Amino acid sequence: MEQTKKWGFWLLTAFVVGNMIASGIFMLPSTLAQKASPLGVTMAWLLTGGGVLMIAFVFGHLSIRRPDLKAGPQSYARALFTDRKKGNAAGFTIVWGYWLASWISNVAIITSLAGYLTTFLPILTDGRELFKLGGRFVTLGQLMTFIVCTILLWGTHAILVTSINGAGKLNFLTTFSKVLGFVLFIVAGLFVFQTTFFDSFYFPVEVDGKTTGLGGQVYNAAISTLWAFVGIESAVILSGRAASQRDVKRATITGLLIALSIYMIITFITMGVLSQEQLAQSNKPFVDVLNVIIGNTGSIIMAILAIICLFGSMLGWILVGSEVPHQAAKDGDFPVFFAKTNKKGSPVNSLILTNLMSQLFIFSVLSGTISEAFQFLTTSATLAYLVPYLISSLFSLKLIIKGETYDQIKGSRIKDGVIAVLALVYSTFVILTGVSDMKTFILGIGLFFVGLMIYPFIYRKFHS
Repeated sequence: MEQTKKWGFWLLTAFVVGNMIASGIFMLPSTLAQKASPLGVTMAWLLTGGGVLMIAFVFGHLSIRRPDLKAGPQSYARALFTDRKKGNAAGFTIVWGYWLASWISNVAIITSLAGYLTTFLPILTDGRELFKLGGRFVTLGQLMTFIVCTILLWGTHAILVTSINGAGKLNFLTTFSKVLGFVLFIVAGLFVFQTTFFDSFYFPVEVDGKTTGLGGQVYNAAISTLWAFVGIESAVILSGRAASQRDVKRATITGLLIALSIYMIITFITMGVLSQEQLAQSNKPFVDVLNVIIGNTGSIIMAILAIICLFGSMLGWILVGSEVPHQAAKDGDFPVFFAKTNKKGSPVNSLILTNLMSQLFIFSVLSGTISEAFQFLTTSATLAYLVPYLISSLFSLKLIIKGETYDQIKGSRIKDGVIAVLALVYSTFVILTGVSDMKTFILGIGLFFVGLMIYPFIYRKFHS
């Protein structure tokens, strides 16, 4: 049985914002201060924000012009080819890569959440050794962290399986709470904001022993900021559950603008409360800012905000990671096993298998061998999150060049074409910078290659 109540604009927007704003926001101000002056950071945000906005426009363009393609980038990959076999293989490969990457992102979010829980559960850092596993000792803290992470994973699973609509509303509540928390942080920061920290808006910055000018600063900072927007595709992936495709377009663009505003304003608030040197050396910039505002209770406030933030992201990413193979299976691009839903409309089989794979990598908390496998797959999966942006831009450009749907839906092909080209250029830039070292690139290509290798065998299974 399918989901009975479709999601509207605000619920979809909450998924976009919630999935983009996760644990990375808490260290990003410090990371940027290490790489660029305020001018360099400003230009990096404008470059990244502008590029991602073009991708958001592409997603919106495709959701309106091809509302039949409700599985997101994998649908676009399939439709990009006129040859059905090539299209099916391309769609499967995108799903394969994104699905594997979701195992890793789920575990990363869950372990980060467990890390912030140590503020209230100090036993998670207990160093007493209990037993030996795979050649290394397991401490009480590691064992308890493993248990907490497991509870978080399967507790989220229970929420999603019990009521998919309830999960959507809960995600909206957590996203609203995190946005409200960041707004309060911004308002409080304004009371201790010092404009003198911006007297030198530009200055050379030393990175890895080398002095970096403005161009290098923008480039280095942009590499950090681009990862802030992974998740922009959330509403498109969930479009099969949307009340209308117009809501998908509006949610994608609005969600991006909300997230971009929060990221940029918080970056400049921290720069106005802490000096460049303090911020660059800080390993907890939010806590340091809160300590200036309210004293030593800053770490507790920070932990609460982080827990709310990460709980919502965990809920959103586990759903999105399961929705990708589920929608692909409904379209015939993935084994039919993943297409099953329960009475509440939840993709139950996809959730079970996705979370079982995530559970395997939660063992990295205990096992050195699994930890190495986790790091290996993390490196390999980097490309899987970036290629869908390129595929979507290419498909949008194909529609525009061929003039498909323009006889039914009016619009400027020139304007849409410029947006698609800019999105394509930025997507290429994202891939080149996101996998700048050869190891990451080769492993990422290898991940897709494995998908292509196993596709013929799996295809025969789910089409027999």
